[in-house]
Amino acid sequence: MSSAKIYDVVVIGGGAAGLSAAVTLCRSLRSVLVIDAGEPRNGRSSGVHGFLTHEGMPPDELLAAGRAEVRVHGGEILHGRAISARDEGGVFTTELQDRQNLRSRRLLISSGFEDELPEVPGIRERWGRDVLHCPYCHGWEIRHRAIGVLATEPAAVKEALLFRQWSGNVTFFQHLSGDLGGGEREQLEARSVHIVEGAVTSLELAGDALAGVRLASGLVVACEYLVVSPKAKTESPLLQSLGLQQTGAGQGQHVTTDPDGLTAVQGVWAAGNICDPTAQLITAASAGVKAATAINADLVDEDTRRAVEAARRAPFPRAALS
Repeated sequence: MSSAKIYDVVVIGGGAAGLSAAVTLCRSLRSVLVIDAGEPRNGRSSGVHGFLTHEGMPPDELLAAGRAEVRVHGGEILHGRAISARDEGGVFTTELQDRQNLRSRRLLISSGFEDELPEVPGIRERWGRDVLHCPYCHGWEIRHRAIGVLATEPAAVKEALLFRQWSGNVTFFQHLSGDLGGGEREQLEARSVHIVEGAVTSLELAGDALAGVRLASGLVVACEYLVVSPKAKTESPLLQSLGLQQTGAGQGQHVTTDPDGLTAVQGVWAAGNICDPTAQLITAASAGVKAATAINADLVDEDTRRAVEAARRAPFPRAALS
């Protein structure tokens, strides 16, 4: 099914970046449709953090409020998943999983990414509860508690040193990261971070709470929270259909844009975690607003160009001939 309507902007992704962009565009009197798959990256978290005046608000409440603001300003929200998009003579056709086609003059991709977690039994089930990743999102809530850091990449040393700011009880699990360099071990030991060698094979629970991790040797080391480094999974049929390539590796994998969010494909912008994997919620929202203002300015330029061309083609008014 194909819609005859041509929106000014279709926003793919209904998180903080997409909804903030949609509100800004609606307030610019643009016709906007947001495609929301309903799978926010922070959906497992108990509350939003680092978002001024919204500290601790459940993520679903924040998104519900955002969707309401979009609708109040005349925008539309459609539950669905975009699987491809193509430029057809200056108008983008976006195809949804249910075969519906939507048309727009511009596209904003704010679909974020999926977290690929370490392959340790129990981690996925505890993700967003007592298996965490960001010190600025969760450090305050777990301050002074027993924190373990699971090393799956070199950046884990820095992560352990960061979490040491919030707790004096930090354990660094070398897991599969290999030997520590002399300088790294010296830094961890100087900050009283306990180093544990050996692969982690599972999590140990006490009721419905993390109690520790079990090593391949059978040893169980106590901890109340475990810090992991997820990898960003941004590859999708949608990005491939537009020819958008991802750069970077691990958590740094992202779509490259200019400072305003414009991608390598003319008429397509991106905002949020899909182009900045480390962006917090408020940062993603800010990027959405910035991209929206750039999109509106681009549409103004196009509208003006078309008006000038139309005026040049028009016959001279009768008054001008008398």
